Amino acid sequence: MGEVALELHTSVPERIRPDMRLWILGDDKSRREVRVENVWPHRGSLVLKFAGIDSISEVEGYIGSELQVPLELRAELGHGWHYISDLVGCTVYDHDRSIGKVRNVRLGAGEAPLLVVSSGSIEYEIAYAEAYLKGIDTEHKQIRMELPDGMLEVNAPLTPEEKKRQNLKR
Repeated sequence: MGEVALELHTSVPERIRPDMRLWILGDDKSRREVRVENVWPHRGSLVLKFAGIDSISEVEGYIGSELQVPLELRAELGHGWHYISDLVGCTVYDHDRSIGKVRNVRLGAGEAPLLVVSSGSIEYEIAYAEAYLKGIDTEHKQIRMELPDGMLEVNAPLTPEEKKRQNLKR
């Protein structure tokens, strides 16, 4: 067995084909190159069988991992579209103020993907929405936004007082 269903985040799933080499990015940021042995559609997804991974127990370690296409095989994106890997590591600016670096991008949490932005021990979730986006420079790893007043405070960590009040409600 050793088959895995993909959660697709591509508009060109037909590019994935047998003998294609891909990368699996693990939760620990390790990478493993794999070769697609077989691929077939199933209920709006794709199911892949990787060469050399022949059991469910072998493939279980990759559940939740990101499957990456090598840079040289990536499809050209239209204007305004960016690969997640191009966004991760970018510094997010609200007007001229640096908010932090994009650590991850969460998909499926609403209409717009969420940028997970870290600044020291503080983490923000910022909607990657066209209404807020003023410019992106992936070469210089910068995302310029104009966020609504109070947006960062909504996603800010709880203060000690807020934590205390929350615990009292339980």
